[in-house]
Amino acid sequence: MTTDADWHLSMARPVTPRTPDGCEECLRLGAPWEHLRLCLTCGHVGCCDSSPLRHARAHAASLGHPLVASLEPGEDWRWCYMHESFV
Repeated sequence: MTTDADWHLSMARPVTPRTPDGCEECLRLGAPWEHLRLCLTCGHVGCCDSSPLRHARAHAASLGHPLVASLEPGEDWRWCYMHESFV
């Protein structure tokens, strides 16, 4: 079954994490994060919604890049921020 969120899969690209050691903005600010998310459009690494600053969601909203994948060891899932669903 195809969902509206599946449409955003066309925006996914083969990407390399720009900052594989942490959230791009948190590293620059010296701020803490909980979990990391990889933008599947441009390779931005942002912190999750459990993190104080929620940079992954802010990146998705400001640039229109809705798809992320978890960068956490042992996790293999993708999320669409626009549709608030797994894809």
